[in-house]
Amino acid sequence: MASPEVRLKRRAEFLRVASRGRKAPMPGLVLQCLARGDDAPARLGFTVTKKVGNAVVRNRAKRRLREAARLLLRERDLRGVDLVLIGRDGTGRRPFRALIDDLSRALRKAGG
Repeated sequence: MASPEVRLKRRAEFLRVASRGRKAPMPGLVLQCLARGDDAPARLGFTVTKKVGNAVVRNRAKRRLREAARLLLRERDLRGVDLVLIGRDGTGRRPFRALIDDLSRALRKAGG
């Protein structure tokens, strides 16, 4: 799990990335990416709206997103960006390999 200093937690941080960042929608997730212009490690935020389902479904989707990000980002040295991963309706049911591929393509598309 990402340490607290590399996590986005406050609503204002999520809103800043949403308003100024680049968006990359994929079947299993939406990635929002905002370059900060510094050399600090990438910061990550995860969210799933209530439209997706109840708390159990949303938490499962967030766990899957966190694990996909952990596996994919340990291979890359992303610095100076804020990333927000937004779970979609099918995030919890999508095959895990497809979810990782979605995240990889979204990173390329958004420039992360």
